[in-house]
Amino acid sequence: MRQFVVIGRDVPTDPDAVSLSDIPGAGRLDLCCRCVSAGVFLSHGIRESVRVHLVVADEFTVTFDADSLRHLHPDERNIAARVRDALAARDEAIGHIPADVSPGVELRRMGLDATLDRLVRDGGRGPDGTLVQLHEDGDPLVDAAPLTDPVFVLSDHHDFAPDEAAAVDERADRRLRVGPELLHADHAITVVHNWLDTDGYTDY
Repeated sequence: MRQFVVIGRDVPTDPDAVSLSDIPGAGRLDLCCRCVSAGVFLSHGIRESVRVHLVVADEFTVTFDADSLRHLHPDERNIAARVRDALAARDEAIGHIPADVSPGVELRRMGLDATLDRLVRDGGRGPDGTLVQLHEDGDPLVDAAPLTDPVFVLSDHHDFAPDEAAAVDERADRRLRVGPELLHADHAITVVHNWLDTDGYTDY
């Protein structure tokens, strides 16, 4: 299982503030939607054993589980609509019990700390898994051995805020960078997928 935790700091928690005609205006939800698309989609299909967790304003986490997704398309508008539906169902998320939004999409009343704790505690990263921060100051991805059941944590268009960095540092096993240039978060996810797909760029 590969998992990606994407921090969407400015995404509104009010579904009425998510306009499908101005997705970037909803706290750069467009970038977060592209992260979901890069995480779960292949050219003509959906990946297996991938989850993308979108942490919204450190209050809610919307999870997309590729193994059970239905009727989701890779365009930003379709994914944004699913995020809006998830936020509209937030009253159904009681404590840490998720609200079922649609097949493969859940919303939990959890911020970053609780989400990371759940992934670690509940075996979300597997017995041999690794929690990895994707960061420009990390070790080169190409020098790392491919990982089993990894959880990658990355921020949207912002750098990690101090409290976010502290939460990740406290739990992360390592910090990696995908290359010498700064990439959009969705592009970083694509690079990581390719690294894992090729067993560390060795098997094509």
